[in-house]
Amino acid sequence: MRNATKILATIFLGIASFWVTAAEIKIHKAVEFAKPDNFPLTLDIYVPQTGKKNYPVLVIYHGGGWLINNNSIMNDLSTAMASKGEFVVANVNYRLLVDQNNTVKMNQIVEDVFGGLLWVKDHIANYQGDPARIAVTGDSAGAHLAAMIVTRGRQLETDGFSGDTLGFNPVYLPKGKSAEQVAREDGLKVQAAIISYGVFDIEARAHSDFETEKNNFWKLANATPRGLFGNDVNVTTHAEFYRAVSPLFAIPKASDYVLPPQFVHVGSADKGTPPAMAEDYVNRLKAAGQRVEYKVYPNKNHAYLDNGCNWAGSCFGRDALWPVEDMIAFLNKNLRRK
Repeated sequence: MRNATKILATIFLGIASFWVTAAEIKIHKAVEFAKPDNFPLTLDIYVPQTGKKNYPVLVIYHGGGWLINNNSIMNDLSTAMASKGEFVVANVNYRLLVDQNNTVKMNQIVEDVFGGLLWVKDHIANYQGDPARIAVTGDSAGAHLAAMIVTRGRQLETDGFSGDTLGFNPVYLPKGKSAEQVAREDGLKVQAAIISYGVFDIEARAHSDFETEKNNFWKLANATPRGLFGNDVNVTTHAEFYRAVSPLFAIPKASDYVLPPQFVHVGSADKGTPPAMAEDYVNRLKAAGQRVEYKVYPNKNHAYLDNGCNWAGSCFGRDALWPVEDMIAFLNKNLRRK
């Protein structure tokens, strides 16, 4: 019993040491990067205060089933990555499906996310971030969006999500450039990506009642269930719409295009985005010759990177320790330090 107490004490001291031993950071709150249809989109920027000229950059997208939460749910992770990892962190908001009177479409969310990254590339040097060393990450729905950047970031068109190509027109574009120019220049390219318990197949999600009242996130958002692309589009008649926002169907062969290295991770006890989903994505990446690392954390449930303790029984201060260490190690390996 006494030995068990000593072991527990050592564990808790280790956790406390990890989170407390951290550099001071400066936070720039609610920086506006775009205003589609007069809807302000903002991000928070976390800057380490350790005296270095510049730092590698991590762009974060929050989860919540594309229906709830905002970037504040990632405050703990942003703080940890900026302070312990010494990254400039951009914690990004995007429109939810329920915004603008429950009319936002999934492709518009993707365009918000693409625009946010382009803004970061243009402006992060003003916050001591190095635009040549950028990684993206997200958890759950945010992981889906990070994976969209990696796999669909070259499918850009001024006409947006229309016609046969179903491209995306980012809500922010570099001055004087069109969506097509950004695509030709591979303007959304990043150096690494961390995909945390993500969703990769939106078509399958729609077939599994995502667009109905059986999906409790609609209730949590106080919204009427509807189609991801409006009431006139459904997964049976327009499967191509759903596949166009599904990273699983957009993995190129490495001989055609080399994706940035990805670190995919999930908890073994996750029922919302179970390991089988992550493994399918990882196996397809490997089959295509793309670079990927994969880890399943024993006994962890969903949302272990969210603030505090949550509905899944996950607590950041306890459950994020190991994943955050691995995330920092992965980024240090792939975003070369100066």
